[in-house]
Amino acid sequence: MNIIVTSLFVEDQDKALEFYSGTLGFVKKHDIPMGEFRWITVVSPDHQQGTELVLEPNVHPAAREYQQKIFAEGVPATMFGVEDVQKEFERLLDHGVSFTIEPTEMGNVKIAVFDDTCGNLIQIAQML
Repeated sequence: MNIIVTSLFVEDQDKALEFYSGTLGFVKKHDIPMGEFRWITVVSPDHQQGTELVLEPNVHPAAREYQQKIFAEGVPATMFGVEDVQKEFERLLDHGVSFTIEPTEMGNVKIAVFDDTCGNLIQIAQML
């Protein structure tokens, strides 16, 4: 069994697509109209046949409440692996990304957490 798709609730699909592709560097894989919204997925540029991340509209009240509550508590909605957290931190700062946790070592991992501007905190992690 493989994980082929996972989703992330977003407040605005267009803004999310711009952030996740333009700022983070993911590649748009699907952008399919689905009534009022779209089925938008992005993938890692290094693993374009790998797991897709769905930029899911948070229109359902339970989804919106969940997203708002974990954000308010400082809980990242998901985590992305990176080769070098410090380097990625500096690159994202240059793109105007706001961090809630700067690069921090925690045992055998270094992490940082940023605001994706779409209602989520995202953690990046590097295994040490």
